[in-house]
Amino acid sequence: MSRVCQVTGKRHMVGNNVSHSKRRTKRKFHPNLFIKKFYYQEEDRWVTLRVSASGIRLINKKGLHSVLRDARDKGYINVY
Repeated sequence: MSRVCQVTGKRHMVGNNVSHSKRRTKRKFHPNLFIKKFYYQEEDRWVTLRVSASGIRLINKKGLHSVLRDARDKGYINVY
């Protein structure tokens, strides 16, 4: 399973490790992901999602139904 948020679509970013002598080597910055269960009232079931911390805040703000609908429209998850 890849390290991608199923709500926001966040992926890893590429940057540099910078040593004291300013030598640069490539590295990845991974998103802050959690595997979390949410209760989906419209279908009366639990849904397990791999979401970032900002995705959890988005679900708390907008609601699970609207967030899942937006994520499906953007192609981040395959529901139905």
